[in-house]
Amino acid sequence: CPAPALLCGLLAAVAAVAEGGRALPQLSDDIPFRVNWPGTELSLPTTGVLYKEDNYIIMTTVDKEKYKCLLPLIASGNEEEEKDYKGPTPGELLEPLFKQSSCSYRIESYWTYEVCHGKHIRQYHEEKETGQKINIQEYYLGNMIMRNPLSEPGESQELSCGSDLFLSLSQIPTKNIEGQMTPYYPVELGNGTPCSLRQNLPRSSTVMYICHPEAKHEILSVAEVTTCEYEVVILTPLLCNHPKYRFRASPVNDIFCQSLPGSPLKPHNLEQLEKQQEMLKMPFRRVKEEEMPSTKEEKFSSIHKPVAVGSHQLLTVGTTHISKLTDEQLIKEFLSGSYCFHGGVGWWKYEFCYGKYVHQYHEDKESGKTSVVVGTWSREEHIEWSRKNAARTFYLREDGTQTVRMVSHFYGNGDVCDLTDKPRQVTVKLKCKESDSPHAVTIYMLEPHSCQYILGVESPVICKILDTADEYGLLSVPS
Repeated sequence: CPAPALLCGLLAAVAAVAEGGRALPQLSDDIPFRVNWPGTELSLPTTGVLYKEDNYIIMTTVDKEKYKCLLPLIASGNEEEEKDYKGPTPGELLEPLFKQSSCSYRIESYWTYEVCHGKHIRQYHEEKETGQKINIQEYYLGNMIMRNPLSEPGESQELSCGSDLFLSLSQIPTKNIEGQMTPYYPVELGNGTPCSLRQNLPRSSTVMYICHPEAKHEILSVAEVTTCEYEVVILTPLLCNHPKYRFRASPVNDIFCQSLPGSPLKPHNLEQLEKQQEMLKMPFRRVKEEEMPSTKEEKFSSIHKPVAVGSHQLLTVGTTHISKLTDEQLIKEFLSGSYCFHGGVGWWKYEFCYGKYVHQYHEDKESGKTSVVVGTWSREEHIEWSRKNAARTFYLREDGTQTVRMVSHFYGNGDVCDLTDKPRQVTVKLKCKESDSPHAVTIYMLEPHSCQYILGVESPVICKILDTADEYGLLSVPS
């Protein structure tokens, strides 16, 4: 086989070879490998993954080069401990959390998330107005009224929901947490607030409890995986007493390949491939460093973790970095509508092009891109709207001068809404937000009424142009 195919063959061999009557584990992305070419001198590691002299295969390249490759004995160091474990079940370990009626909270830019363990998940926003009561907007993302949270996976339920929602202990699910496949204990919550985007079906959530020795049952993330269906990740030290739920880093498993007589220390094709890759790297780095400021490649790179996706009311919150354009170029291109802001970390993503349109879209590998026009720009419609609504919001500085804090723009004539049979429309609120990252952008969308949206766009870039707003809130390049 060619050199790259040789490496693939090695990995396949790890999954397929059986030594001493014991089949090696199935190959997966959870187990990283690294092929080493040590030459004639080979010193095997004395710690970590074990090796046996008779656990090897002979690999032959397309050029008839032969190598003896020593395979690692892939086995978890905790296999025996897990096998002999007779302690409390995951549900029993989490029992104090459920019986204490404790709640965990996560505060986002608009919503606060409340997870009362074993009871419910709620997202809410408090509006405080002078001289008035506090108005609370809230949605339940799931309620624990259909099943006992302490029952074990596979255990029969008195209140059946049609299918077993838990996996057996032998099939513990995992989730990629910051690049590490981490085991979690799932608890399902249903019967949340009806979702108008899904024919008023109730919202539902999966709470994923993950071992973390130093945690205090905090909410790591809230994500809307599909419309009105959520995943909530909770870090808790309670699960760490169960060996199958403990966090452990995946070690890199080395494969050592030594050349047999008549073969080079490393396959010739592989050496050629590595040289070509090195040659390609150097000019790529130079181009990247010398990239002209006007280049629009790499407009956005995420700086957020996957958190905080709300309901159809708060469709998404996300923060991105904008490209390395100079401030003057960036402002000109933004105000001309040729440089668009993007945001979103959940099911829906958003594109805002100043003076042009607001789109929401979802990309799927199978069905492609689904796009909805939330609103389009019409200067005349906006001016008419601004005569009835505040296009500018001011605040008073300490020296007594007044400055613009936020401008609001109206974008109407979006796609027709199935719920109202009227075109969608959105009010875009551009707000100054200071940040350690001068080109950060935070975008969130609210839906106070069916298919009538509010798009919040906050960035230090906006701080530089707010004071140019005219009576209609229209912005211009600073003089």
